[in-house]
Amino acid sequence: MASRQEGSLDAVLKEAVDLEHIPIDEVFENLRCSHEGLTSEQAQQRLQIFGPNKLEEKEESKFLKFLGFMWNPLSWVMEAAAIMAIALANGGGKPPDWQDFVGIITLLLINSTISFIEENNAGNAAAALMARLAPKAKVLRDGRWTEEEAAVLVPGDIISIKLGDIIPADARLLDGDPLKIDQSALTGESLPATKGLGDGVYSGSTVKQGEIEAVVIATGVHTFFGKAAHLVDSTNQVGHFQQVLTAIGNFCICSIAVGMFIEIIVMYPIQHRAYRPGIDNLLVLLIGGIPIAMPTVLSVTMAIGSHRLSQQGAITKRMTAIEEMAGMDVLCSDKTGTLTLNKLSVDKNLIEVFEKGVTQDQVILMAARASRIENQDAIDTAIVGMLGDPKEILNLAHNKSEIAQKVHTVIDKFAERGLRSLGVAYQDVPDGRKESPGSPWHFVALLPLFDPPRHDSAETIQRALNLGVNVKMITGDQLAIGKETGRRLGMGTNMYPSSALLGQNKDESIADLPVDDLIEKADGFAGVFPEHKYEIVKRLQARKHICGMTGDGVNDAPALKKADIGIAVADATDAARSASDIVLTEPGLSVIISAVLTSRAIFQRMKNYTIYAVSITIRIVLGFMLLALIWEFDFPPFMVLIIAILNDGTIMTISKDRVKPSPLPDSWKLAEIFTTGVVLGGYLAMMTVIFFWAAYKTNFFPRVFHVKSLEKTTQDDFKMLASAVYLQVSTISQALIFVTRSRSWSFVERPGFLLVFAFFVAQLIATLIAVYADWGFTSIKGIGWGWAGIVWLYNIVFYFPLDIIKFFIRYALSGKAWDLVIDQRIAFTRKKHFGKEERELKWAHAQRTLHGLQPPDAKLFPEKAAYNELSQMAEEAKRRAEIARLRELHTLKGHVESVVKLKGLDIGTIQQSYTV
Repeated sequence: MASRQEGSLDAVLKEAVDLEHIPIDEVFENLRCSHEGLTSEQAQQRLQIFGPNKLEEKEESKFLKFLGFMWNPLSWVMEAAAIMAIALANGGGKPPDWQDFVGIITLLLINSTISFIEENNAGNAAAALMARLAPKAKVLRDGRWTEEEAAVLVPGDIISIKLGDIIPADARLLDGDPLKIDQSALTGESLPATKGLGDGVYSGSTVKQGEIEAVVIATGVHTFFGKAAHLVDSTNQVGHFQQVLTAIGNFCICSIAVGMFIEIIVMYPIQHRAYRPGIDNLLVLLIGGIPIAMPTVLSVTMAIGSHRLSQQGAITKRMTAIEEMAGMDVLCSDKTGTLTLNKLSVDKNLIEVFEKGVTQDQVILMAARASRIENQDAIDTAIVGMLGDPKEILNLAHNKSEIAQKVHTVIDKFAERGLRSLGVAYQDVPDGRKESPGSPWHFVALLPLFDPPRHDSAETIQRALNLGVNVKMITGDQLAIGKETGRRLGMGTNMYPSSALLGQNKDESIADLPVDDLIEKADGFAGVFPEHKYEIVKRLQARKHICGMTGDGVNDAPALKKADIGIAVADATDAARSASDIVLTEPGLSVIISAVLTSRAIFQRMKNYTIYAVSITIRIVLGFMLLALIWEFDFPPFMVLIIAILNDGTIMTISKDRVKPSPLPDSWKLAEIFTTGVVLGGYLAMMTVIFFWAAYKTNFFPRVFHVKSLEKTTQDDFKMLASAVYLQVSTISQALIFVTRSRSWSFVERPGFLLVFAFFVAQLIATLIAVYADWGFTSIKGIGWGWAGIVWLYNIVFYFPLDIIKFFIRYALSGKAWDLVIDQRIAFTRKKHFGKEERELKWAHAQRTLHGLQPPDAKLFPEKAAYNELSQMAEEAKRRAEIARLRELHTLKGHVESVVKLKGLDIGTIQQSYTV
């Protein structure tokens, strides 16, 4: 049967039939299908004929992929060093430097192998995660509608497409509502096209409006999109992360080039050094200065971080979105479903009762009975309840004239707070049948309806503000509803209707104010349309903000694409997911804030390593250049290879290190990285030079520690001196990672176990080599445990100033160095601003004491905390939120006191139990 079907579908397979334009009846005839769809067996057979509904992916050779890790500027320098070791080093009566050549190739292979394995694992994990996001299609199979992956669709399938879907295959439309299709990605049409019965739609188009059924006419490479795929410009844009890597790599290469140029100028024309020792010194700078592991460490760190984000409910579609999320300082969040539960509920405390003798609980019971349609019992039929529009129900009430004014007043009061009103009424039916005439209707109560905030939203918003992320509410609801939600969440009520800011008819009261300032300082926007979202993001980005945007609908796609970090919330449409950078699998704002913290931790690891890499380049180039030029000391290139291999093995664990996320939005600050690297590297280089001078030119160490002197110039002593220098450089270089990974004192912030373990293993190996090795091919000789102890003690003593230098650099670069000396800049403070922060803190404390609240948490106002660099915008938003909460408490207390006076209650008893 399969062969017979293949023959009958041969014309379709060879595209000999124009299924796009022939009448729809002929489409069914040529596809050998009907309106009832295909059976599973038929679909499986056609899948063998037409193939899966996806574009062909080129199978990349794993061997070529492995070699690709050796094809980058940093690897080119190492490869040049390898060629130099066997070509240029072949002189001075000595054979080629095969041991250095083998060592360099080994180092390249180690880095490439680790990169290949980790990226392959990360790729497999990413493929598994993306499979969860694979486009789905609603298809009619075996007479039942089921949801299948779009990849298994075949010509002849009947599918259902609706608003927000990405059309999974080329199809012809059947019965249903006309569709509005966005084909801009395929045809360039800027306006949506209207499609109806018999019209063709293309794979990859987005449904903007409507719902309809369709018959699939082409899949995979046979679709319009598949045929045009080879025409699509697939040029890879160089991302920001790659630009940063290139900049750091270029800095290191230029530093090495400058060092080598100076060595060549001094060694040969001035010092008249022999050819081969000069080449060895150049190899030391080439091999030791290149951070060959940098691409591997950073890519592995991001891959592992992406996996951790997925475990928290945030799937990363674009890996570099991690660094952008770490720098995000504004988050435009949807209200419905993200900040709120998207479930209308009744606020029991605000129920307004109009019938005497009826309690709020009884009102809720009546409303519940009125909501039941099925399985009503005798009580339900004896007392008929009604629930609905208050104005309509009021018209039926027998006492309408008496309560109408009060009802309308309450409705208006609810509306001012953004609450919807629901009326409840009842009537007695003596016969017990709903069809029987009953007594007059009694208007019982008004229920306030509201979409309540999520239980964790208020706390999460406070966390976001403390992290320097300003959360702005984006809602299509009315302004009153947005303000009420903002009040309940404690995020402030400084909100505007977006049409008043961005529409043609702006609000007169704010027409003269700069719109960009209002958008920047607003707590949220109401009545938002999709084009407003795009404009809000655009204006925030123009103010140099890193902007995140959440969305779930097809109309959110432009704003998600425009934002620095587009976030598709849980249950988002395919179009929103396609346009986003991160897809959430869990609802709520807390997932996003957790992802921000994780992203900052990932970014912190990458930043720590780049500072370390630059520092090591400077210390190797400057340190060994000075030794070679001042004392004509020739350090063996092979030992630099040993240092590099041990360093790489240790530094790979940085991807899983325990770090403290930055308390503020973070980003690549190349000036800070280069400055810190140059200063720390210069300090370490000078420590090596001083150690060499003390060991080689003085009798200090033998006199104090009673060890063999190294100040003689015999060849053996040079070998032992090389071992001592090797151990000193190896230990202090690797220990530097503990300084760059910490924001405070390096011995206070506990590192990850793997990093500590790798460090001690590597340094144990380095110490054993320095103590016992007697390698003639590389000119080193064991120095014994005495000298090894001296080296360790020397490095420990000179390790501690590294933290102080780090602090000095940070504060010097931040422009706040003088704040350490003068906490309050009294001389530069205007009279009206002097002590403003203290006055605000005292006012807030007084208000909280007045209302019986706990003292404010120290984290709420972190001006005096360790990190007092919170962005001004987030700080202002935090204060507005706090003031809004206190004002609400002040109003609430006034209401309580009014009720107490009317009821004649004891105010003392009320105050004792008045807690929030």
